Amino acid sequence: MITKLLIANRGEIACRVIKTAKRMGIATVAVYSDADREALHVRMADEAVHIGPSPAKDSYLQIDKIIAACKATGAQAVHPGYGFLSENPKFAQALEAAGIIFVGPPVKAIEAMGDKITSKKLAAAAGVSTVPGHMGLIDDAEHAVTISKSIGYPVMIKASAGGGGKGMRIAWNDAEAREGFDRSKSEAASSFGDDRIFIEKFVTEPRHIEIQLIGDSHGNVLYLNERECSIQRRNQKVIEEAPSPFLDEATRKAMGEQSVALAKAVGYQSAGTVEFIVDKDRKFYFLEMNTRLQVEHPVTELITGLDLVELMLRAANGEVLPLKQADVQRQGWAIESRLYAEDPYRSFLPSTGRLTKYRPPVESASETLVVRNDTGVFEGGEISTFYDPMIAKLCTWAPTRLAAIDAMAVALDSFEVEGVGNNLPFLSTVMEQTRFREGRLTTGYIAEEFPDGFLGAALSEQHHYDVAAAAAMLMSRREARHGTGATEQHWHVQIGNQALPVTVNETADGYTVGAEWRSQAARLDWQPGAGLASVEWSDGRHSVFKVNATTSGFRIRYRGADLRVQVLAPHVASLLRHMPIKVPPDMSKFLLCPMPGQVVRIAVAVGDIVEDGQTLAIVEAMKMENVLKAEKRARISKVHAVAGAVLAVDQVILEFEAV
Repeated sequence: MITKLLIANRGEIACRVIKTAKRMGIATVAVYSDADREALHVRMADEAVHIGPSPAKDSYLQIDKIIAACKATGAQAVHPGYGFLSENPKFAQALEAAGIIFVGPPVKAIEAMGDKITSKKLAAAAGVSTVPGHMGLIDDAEHAVTISKSIGYPVMIKASAGGGGKGMRIAWNDAEAREGFDRSKSEAASSFGDDRIFIEKFVTEPRHIEIQLIGDSHGNVLYLNERECSIQRRNQKVIEEAPSPFLDEATRKAMGEQSVALAKAVGYQSAGTVEFIVDKDRKFYFLEMNTRLQVEHPVTELITGLDLVELMLRAANGEVLPLKQADVQRQGWAIESRLYAEDPYRSFLPSTGRLTKYRPPVESASETLVVRNDTGVFEGGEISTFYDPMIAKLCTWAPTRLAAIDAMAVALDSFEVEGVGNNLPFLSTVMEQTRFREGRLTTGYIAEEFPDGFLGAALSEQHHYDVAAAAAMLMSRREARHGTGATEQHWHVQIGNQALPVTVNETADGYTVGAEWRSQAARLDWQPGAGLASVEWSDGRHSVFKVNATTSGFRIRYRGADLRVQVLAPHVASLLRHMPIKVPPDMSKFLLCPMPGQVVRIAVAVGDIVEDGQTLAIVEAMKMENVLKAEKRARISKVHAVAGAVLAVDQVILEFEAV
């Protein structure tokens, strides 16, 4: 049995692997770069080895340094996690040559499935349904246009060695095919060191559904049901669930059996995932195979009761899988929300900085509810520009899909993150959407539901009442602490342009809150200064509010809404109409850098007249190239940045003047 394991990764996946290894009695070794010297995975491991400077290319992607760390610590095996070297056949080959066990598939399987062009040919040969496309090499942007026309728009332009949404673009016309080819090729070269591109038909109304596999070295391969990963942004998964609300048993079985056939065709062992695009008629097409543990594997673990990392370690140790296909369970429903350091109000652009507050909901497990949080950060830690901006993966499980969604909504409300922009409000908003709750998903969900970007949640009437009632109780509690409260309090609660008179009566075990025609009892768990306020309503509902006190009320964040709530005595409220309203400054004549990043190219010069939609500049952040375009016709009056410059968020790049 493996007795010492090195994890060739960082962040939440390194921490997750360490947890299972420790439970199995396996000693763990972490590796870390300069930026990760104080990281959580370093603290959790039994030993840690420094492997170089902060950029991944100088540390986590250095095969020789990983092998040297194994030899220095006596680690017999390496778990690669996902990303970095996890699907690099040269890494697996080098470990094998050094006599170190690779906790993953054989080199030949990685080579076969790691290249998207080769894998599609092998999938077709194995009888797996595939998407029409051009698998050959593409010469240039004009060649890409010719191929796209022959396939028929829309098309997906993808990096052959791609993953994580990098090097992928959808093109609906010739111009987008040209730009998509150039951007995908550039991102692929930067992220993977391989700029080969292929093009395939983009399936409209598609769902992204994947099959989880596990195999051993004795020829046994099982499929562990499916995951629905349709809610994506820029081809990066955001919310996943298991099982899919769309598949029927016949489709599930067919997808599973084809996935197993493909795995056996390449002699696969360990954990792996076969990804499919599924259309509205449940016709499915092979997309790619990931020869590693997936980011979203926890939802599969929650519905099957299996530990995929443990199964990977046992397979790497030469053991036979401890179950057969008939033993694979599918119980209840699991949802995963990926918490990223990105600002949803600014087109989800990456955010960096220190986590001044990081307090996830308490993990728990019972017969009716599981809350799980896989993370690699801690309060006071730094979110740097060097790596993926994921903060955590929050998961909930319940017997039914709606119960799992409701549990996720409460868990997101209970998650406190400060110091960096984050997508908590966006995730909360999705949990409340009727379309999501009904399971009507496609990979275009975010673009379709948020065509103008994320502007915050619009609260339902019930939630608006909940916020108003909670704010009134909070103020009554705050006043009571100051010794100025009374048994009955009358408040004017102002939320945006809406005002609501609320009466709060203190009772032996809580409050009675009345607002307009509503009145109900409630129990408030909150003390002034606390960041969370929990309310148990008499109708059985449970709400959690993020609370920050202000001079005249509170900032309350709830179900995706970020609200400034004024709670005033009626006589004070009557004076509100006399207060002046501050007008924000006009910033429309500036192009501001939307995220911390490096300027790749300035596409215009002083005096140029630009048109709506014209490319102005390209900024790279976290290996993703962001094309900044003109929003209207204007003349360039000043250029403040040059290619290669590293800019802070909101730093001025260009100035415009009217034409």
